[in-house]
Amino acid sequence: MKITSYQDCPATRFETETAKGVTGRVVIGKADQAENFCMRVFTLAPGGFTPRHQHAWEHEIFIHSGIGKVYVKGEWQQVASGTAIFVPGGEEHQLMNGGGEDFVFICVIPTGVAEL
Repeated sequence: MKITSYQDCPATRFETETAKGVTGRVVIGKADQAENFCMRVFTLAPGGFTPRHQHAWEHEIFIHSGIGKVYVKGEWQQVASGTAIFVPGGEEHQLMNGGGEDFVFICVIPTGVAEL
């Protein structure tokens, strides 16, 4: 069993043309012998965004804190703390900070794909 604060997990920062102000952390993954899923926590700084992308696997997202936007089916939808999002495999998506504070979300993916 593992019990930890996400803030104690190693952080990877992403700053590219397609991803700005993104910090990702693997909180439960291969290193923990998780056999089915990987849980990650992402923090988007004010003005930050993830790349617009799609992939074959589904994933689940839970908004922990802040206000953001999610791009789905060609439209932006506002999301906030407490929102749950299901992204089916093959669906284009992107997340963006929509407020003046950090936007933090949990993302669960299947094992066998890159953890970050």
